[in-house]
Amino acid sequence: MSLIKSISGIRGTIGGAPAEGLSPVDIVKFTAAYATFISTQIPEGGKKLIVVGRDARLSGPMVSSIVVSTLCAMGFDVVNIGLASTPTTEIATVAEHAAGGIIITASHNPKQWNALKLLNSDGEFLNDAQGKEVLRIAAAEEFSFCEVDELGHEYINNTYDMRHIDQVLALDLVDTDAIAKADFTVAVDAVNSVGGVVIPRLLKALGVKNVIELNCEATGKFAHTPEPIPENLTQISDLMRSGVADVGFVVDPDVDRLAIVMENGEMFVEEYTLVAVADYILSHTPGHTVSNLSSSRALRDITVAHGCEYSASAVGEVNVVTEMKRSGAVIGGEGNGGVIYPAAHYGRDALVGVALFLTLLAKSGKKVTELKAGFPQYAIAKNKIQLTPEINVDAILAEVKKRYASEKVTDIDGVKIDFKDSWVHLRKSNTEPIIRIYSEAHTMEEADRLAEDIKKVILDMTKA
Repeated sequence: MSLIKSISGIRGTIGGAPAEGLSPVDIVKFTAAYATFISTQIPEGGKKLIVVGRDARLSGPMVSSIVVSTLCAMGFDVVNIGLASTPTTEIATVAEHAAGGIIITASHNPKQWNALKLLNSDGEFLNDAQGKEVLRIAAAEEFSFCEVDELGHEYINNTYDMRHIDQVLALDLVDTDAIAKADFTVAVDAVNSVGGVVIPRLLKALGVKNVIELNCEATGKFAHTPEPIPENLTQISDLMRSGVADVGFVVDPDVDRLAIVMENGEMFVEEYTLVAVADYILSHTPGHTVSNLSSSRALRDITVAHGCEYSASAVGEVNVVTEMKRSGAVIGGEGNGGVIYPAAHYGRDALVGVALFLTLLAKSGKKVTELKAGFPQYAIAKNKIQLTPEINVDAILAEVKKRYASEKVTDIDGVKIDFKDSWVHLRKSNTEPIIRIYSEAHTMEEADRLAEDIKKVILDMTKA
């Protein structure tokens, strides 16, 4: 069993003793701690109201009932939007003028996992300081439940899927006429979670008449490992190779990541979801772009090609959003298929990604493979190096920074070294003596070779 406490929430496997997994006791404790923290953020006259949504995983109803009951016991009213994506819950939090929101989802983790993801009143994830305060309150058990006359109430609202879709359709750069005229056939793999409900509805609202649904029943019985990476997507890849569809879309269980499968069955590559959407956005609304340090250089390249500026943030959605707001970015996100489009809202949103990508595809008149060929070509390798517990990982990273001082080095999140035609990003694990190594070059062979070279440098340091 496993329980992981972080600034973004609490995540764990279902079952086991308290503090060993995501037990009912832990759910109550962390929900009460969150409610206690949010109470301090409500302005005078503000509503003690929290929005709760969940993905379709098997433990969802159990976890949701405990979360809702705990919030009511803390004196909060709850708008329960039921089965809903992460971006839908973010949108609902703002629309309800709520003090915050809780998304019950373990994102791309397997079915035995669930999690509480915590939002502020802007429908955005708590920042570092806020998340740490929730963890402190939970550890100290500094919360108190209400007396009977102060208990909150639960309100059911099942309208937000359609409200989210309507918001996407209303975006200026979404062209439903162009999409309908293109007469696409679109395949969807939603891994039997909430994407199976909302993505087909979105496609039909966009004017797509021919939708092939794979794993679109929201049963929570994941048809494959839910992370949308190539080794998990053989079913839709095989379908696409048969020539029955123009494009395939794959979403994770909470629908904030979008992977695209080309008409030949090959992956568009998650990194390029953001690249393609950003290229389209910049062609109409020039401006700043942002991604995290571990995302592809291709976004920077197309941004510069449009005569605009790019900047990188530390890894993590909240960090990307912070940098987007600072720079006034028109588009940003993460290389895991996470598109953040401020014209919609500040959160990764696969619905927005689908609508903008289909508009781009329709207006281009190209096949998906042809579209991909027009972007800067890079490959990212993801490796790690296991160290012994007594080794000071921070000291190793500091020494790497010194060794490569002649290159462009960024240290806001680990150490990233930018070379002329490649880069490598080193990040330490917070839970074990591991350095994660992300490297990018024009080919996978070059990226792997760069990672191996850095591994040798680190191993030499540990022997010194």
